[in-house]
Amino acid sequence: MWEIRWLVRLVHILAASAWVGGSFMYLVVVIPALRSGGPAPAIASKIAELFKSMVNICVGLLLLSGVYLTFDRLTQTNLGLPYIIVLALKILGALGLFVLAMYLGQSNIRRLAKRTTRLSKAAPQLMLALGILVFILGALLNTIFEMTIAPH
Repeated sequence: MWEIRWLVRLVHILAASAWVGGSFMYLVVVIPALRSGGPAPAIASKIAELFKSMVNICVGLLLLSGVYLTFDRLTQTNLGLPYIIVLALKILGALGLFVLAMYLGQSNIRRLAKRTTRLSKAAPQLMLALGILVFILGALLNTIFEMTIAPH
């Protein structure tokens, strides 16, 4: 059974790493490179399309593996209130990420909103910050879990 848990955790970590790392790369490297190279709408559009596909796959993998891991951990032992609070915060952060990803994936809405709203301009940075926060909360969950099951 531990092999399945290990494989699901690996998928969860890799999907999160690809999404958050890809967001960092997109913000820090791709967008500045496209801006400095002059107008290249076809290339920018293709990059956005491929990134959206990757994010969609990551979201699906994260949802499936996250549900499995949550139920697996909650049924193993009595984890206590701190674990539940951090888990709830992580789930809320992840849901926020999914909503932002859906918002950014709506290209027509984003094109219209890009000119008028602050959310449209801040969404990529907010998504990266939330992704990093969710990663930190995941590490904290693991630490709390290990402290709970370790002999006292």
